[in-house]
Amino acid sequence: MSLPALAANVLKDVRYAQAAGGKVDITLEFAEPVGDVQAFTTDTPPRIAVDLPDTTNALAQRRVVIGSGAASAVSAVESGGRTRVVVDLFRPAGYTARSAGNLLVLTVDAGVAQTSAANAMASGSDPTKKVASDLEVANIDFRRGENGSGRVILRFSGDGATADMRNEGSRVVVDVPNASIPESLRRHLDVTDFATPVTSLEPRANAGSTRLVINTNGAFESMAYQTGNEYVIEIAPKRGAAPMIAGAPGRAAGAVAGEAEARTYRGRPVTFNFQDVPVRTVLQLIAEESGLNVVAADTVQGNVTLRLINVPWDQAMDIVLRAKQLDKRREGNVIWVAPQKEIADFEKALADARIALEDREPLVTEYIPINYGNAQEIAELLTEGAKNSGGGGGSSTGGQITRGFLSPRGSVTADTRTNTLLIIDIPRKIDEIRTLLATLDRPVDQVLIEARIVIATEVFARELGAMFGIQDRVGTLPAAAAAGESTSDSGFLVDLPATTPAGVLNLSILRSDIALDLELSALEEEGRGEVVSNPRVITANQREAVIRQGDEVGYLTIQPAQAAGGVVTAEVEFKEVLLELKVTPTITQDGRVYLNLMVKKDEVSELIANPAGGFVPQIAKREVSTAVLVDNGQTVVVGGVYEFKNREDLRKVPWLGDVPVLGNLFRNKSREAEKAELLIFVTPRVLQVAHRG
Repeated sequence: MSLPALAANVLKDVRYAQAAGGKVDITLEFAEPVGDVQAFTTDTPPRIAVDLPDTTNALAQRRVVIGSGAASAVSAVESGGRTRVVVDLFRPAGYTARSAGNLLVLTVDAGVAQTSAANAMASGSDPTKKVASDLEVANIDFRRGENGSGRVILRFSGDGATADMRNEGSRVVVDVPNASIPESLRRHLDVTDFATPVTSLEPRANAGSTRLVINTNGAFESMAYQTGNEYVIEIAPKRGAAPMIAGAPGRAAGAVAGEAEARTYRGRPVTFNFQDVPVRTVLQLIAEESGLNVVAADTVQGNVTLRLINVPWDQAMDIVLRAKQLDKRREGNVIWVAPQKEIADFEKALADARIALEDREPLVTEYIPINYGNAQEIAELLTEGAKNSGGGGGSSTGGQITRGFLSPRGSVTADTRTNTLLIIDIPRKIDEIRTLLATLDRPVDQVLIEARIVIATEVFARELGAMFGIQDRVGTLPAAAAAGESTSDSGFLVDLPATTPAGVLNLSILRSDIALDLELSALEEEGRGEVVSNPRVITANQREAVIRQGDEVGYLTIQPAQAAGGVVTAEVEFKEVLLELKVTPTITQDGRVYLNLMVKKDEVSELIANPAGGFVPQIAKREVSTAVLVDNGQTVVVGGVYEFKNREDLRKVPWLGDVPVLGNLFRNKSREAEKAELLIFVTPRVLQVAHRG
């Protein structure tokens, strides 16, 4: 606020007295009459500050303890030809000021609410009340801020809006008594999709003023600040509460989605209320709050009007700097503040000076042997991004390339015969490259990959058949019948035997003129087999390894004659029948192994006769190609195939084969079941490579 100021004055005495209603009168006595001065308040910590330009401090005591009402103590500090009087408060309190001759009297209220910039002194009116009657809300924006915070921006048609924010349970209410809101902005805004503590905004008119209700969900912290014609409310998740999951950013009606600031503010929250206060005064107050040293350049000038409520001090400084096109640089506990262009010019001058110094430095030559990497590849890495800049020189075994990690005058040459880098550059760049190579030129871990290919087969077959016949036998009994063997080679009425019987039962009934033959045959077969192939290979990290074992099977191909009377030619061709493992491992940062692999096992299943001569092999292929992430030493099944074949055949004499019991003599039954299972296992093991000192 504006108060009377002094010209070449002296602060002689400070005294206080209790007043009615718990108020305290603090009287400042000067050597000359009082003119216009500047005063402002802070809520965190609660203070009243009065700046007295062109005034010296002649007080016997620097600090006077009051300890009455809301006033704790009053102190005065002189710096640069001006004096600041600070009244420390127990709690935020309002005040009034009046001047009478050589006296300036501050009356501090008992303190029941936040200090307001609307406090006025008897000698003049508060300039914040001089607001145009047509001030209104021009726009309402909502943005998602850093760490899931919600940022509400009220933009007014002009300067001078006085907003007041308060928390009411799960709502934040903002009242702007001296600004109206148009009908187009009085609508409910749902901002749930932004994944912040804010769920909706409810702007409304309230007897010529504006009220904004911000509905929230969950524990939150709120703060607000005002610069010029913008009032910003930030609602952040309470520290220690579970973070909200950010969804896809959406848009509310009338809201504009913005980019979140990259910086997180951690300073102690402060509350400032400045009305046309010199920016250097604001920076000094922030320095007191932060405990840091602030150095402001002589070009830092001008006044600032802003209101900050519960804002971290470092964010408050950034807000002030942005409002005045300033920037800062910090070294230790000292912050340098200057206009943005001045800092940019200063840093550019430093960079130019460093470059000029490097241009005058002598060049040195270093020979750096590479132990584990490839010198040519590392040379290309050191010059990456500037390969097209040209360069000359080099050796018979490597080319010279310039720039990259090198200085503008530097160059690097790779000698592939000795795997050595030849570097010419300034000493500082040589040291940086040595440090870089100490990180890059290291042995890489290796991986042992073991694969097991298991092929399990199981076969079961059963067959039952019969031959039955009646023959006329007039004459001599054959010797075979006398020996108990089958007496007939043909002529059976029923001829349905097992294909390759394992056992045969013959029964013959002979009479003088009739021979009755019955032959039962049966077969039952079982077979189990297992084939295990176990290829293994070791390779460096991110290097492909291949191992193969097998044969090349030859076969004949017949080339027909090209013309009539020509000669038919036969050629021998070969097919590979291989057991193969091809793999590229990548060791992840957490010690697991990512495998890009191909496993194949071929075998000759049968030979097919070639009508022109010879045989052609029929090859059964089993192959898997995949990529998998495996823990170190863990065995995983990367693929498998299970096959099951079941076949039942029945041959019979029509009608007779369907007769119960006796029908078995007139039919042949066979059943065949075959199972085959293919499993492919892979186990990677990381082999740590010890670093040599």
